[in-house]
Amino acid sequence: MVCQSLLNELCRTINGAQGALLLDAGGEVVAGSDACDERLRLIGAYQGIALATAHRTSERYAGGMIERLVVRHASGTVVACPLKDGYYLIIALAPDASVALAEYRATQMRERLDAEL
Repeated sequence: MVCQSLLNELCRTINGAQGALLLDAGGEVVAGSDACDERLRLIGAYQGIALATAHRTSERYAGGMIERLVVRHASGTVVACPLKDGYYLIIALAPDASVALAEYRATQMRERLDAEL
């Protein structure tokens, strides 16, 4: 699958990436990197809820488009990016990973994933 190879490529280009997922609007996994596990799938579903909430809030207060959501926690960081048609990208990072690089790579990958959807 093309999307899975793109997610694997994304993980290879970010030191400390623990996995990446492509999810649909309902939080169901469409594709995952090779390092994807049940924990990451659960994180991905919850981040979808957070993205949807942020999107609704942004629309309500005319805050503009949400480009990404970054959540830091004790075990690392999660970068979530909305894609077209309600799909979204999740990247899980180790605590020592470069969040800025992950955000940059996610922005690049967004265009490629949107083209595949």
